[in-house]
Parts: sequence; structure tokens; C-alpha cells
Amino acid sequence: MLTVSVISAEATVFEGQANSVVAPAFDGEVGILTGHAPMITALGQGTLRVEQSGDTLRFSVAGGFLQVVDNQVRVVTERASINR
Repeated sequence: MLTVSVISAEATVFEGQANSVVAPAFDGEVGILTGHAPMITALGQGTLRVEQSGDTLRFSVAGGFLQVVDNQVRVVTERASINR
């Protein structure tokens, strides 16, 4: 299980557990599963997908970075809004 935080300049948009994360990196999409190697990447603009037990949350993000360390995924972005 992953612990995910999505943080924008204005507020923390999401904090919770997830099975997987797919993020719009600057050069294409990156997928994160439990046990992923530590990494950091710059984000582009697009849709961040957070899968939780069959339900997928979608966020529009633009810029910033994604960090993975010890099954913790931190997304720090200039703009983030949840897509309903």
C-alpha cells in the first residue's frame, strides 16, 4: 500500500492510502506501485490518477515534482484540483 500526499501552493488537496499512482511526468506518464525504487521527477501538466481499491481519483496538476521514498508518494505541484 502507498501513502499519497498531493500538495498545491494553496493547500493539501489529498492525503490517503492508494494501490497505485499514475502521474504526468515532464516526459510522459510514470506509474508507481508498492515497492517502487526511490525516485524524484519533474511533473508536466495533465491528470494524476490515484487508485484506491477499485476507485480512481483524478486530479488536474500543472508543474512541480513527484517524490517516491519507502512507499510514500509526495506530489508537490503549482496547481491541483480534483476532477469530479
